[in-house]
Amino acid sequence: MELGRLEYLQALVTEFQVTDSAEAKEQVLANLANFAYDPKNYGYLRQLQVPDLFLDMLSEDNETLVEFAMGGLCNLCLDKSNKDYILEASGVEPIINCLSSSNEETVMSAVTTLMYLTTPQSCQQTTPLPVVECMLRFSLSASRRLSNLATVFLEDYCTPLQVEEAKNLSKHTAVGIPLPKD
Repeated sequence: MELGRLEYLQALVTEFQVTDSAEAKEQVLANLANFAYDPKNYGYLRQLQVPDLFLDMLSEDNETLVEFAMGGLCNLCLDKSNKDYILEASGVEPIINCLSSSNEETVMSAVTTLMYLTTPQSCQQTTPLPVVECMLRFSLSASRRLSNLATVFLEDYCTPLQVEEAKNLSKHTAVGIPLPKD
């Protein structure tokens, strides 16, 4: 007998919760992130509290779990109900924290997710001055993907005044200068 969609997703969530294997957790989270790409799964994933699972994983030490969770959130927030849920669940702050990840895929998903979450009502949450300043730094990145994405963020999601304020702030701080190694 074939498992229904909800039952299959439930089995994945259960496996994620009960396994002790880091590798198995990564595999299951990658699968859930991929299923979050299909609008047919949005309702089921909300029912199974997968958006909360993804948000919880953003604070993990395992960079692979963070990457897959960030990718899953990025896929989910194309849906208005998921977007509203993430905003109401205080999901923006952990997403912003992912901008400092050393994993470029995590950073790319975080920037994209902030774009998807930005509405006239949420822009104060998604485009505060430190984020705009971060996007200015990213726009100068050697990575073309990151540089281009940050430029789109600045042009399409920030006001010229926000960008100017961030530029002025950057002139007076040492932000972006790496700290010396111990």
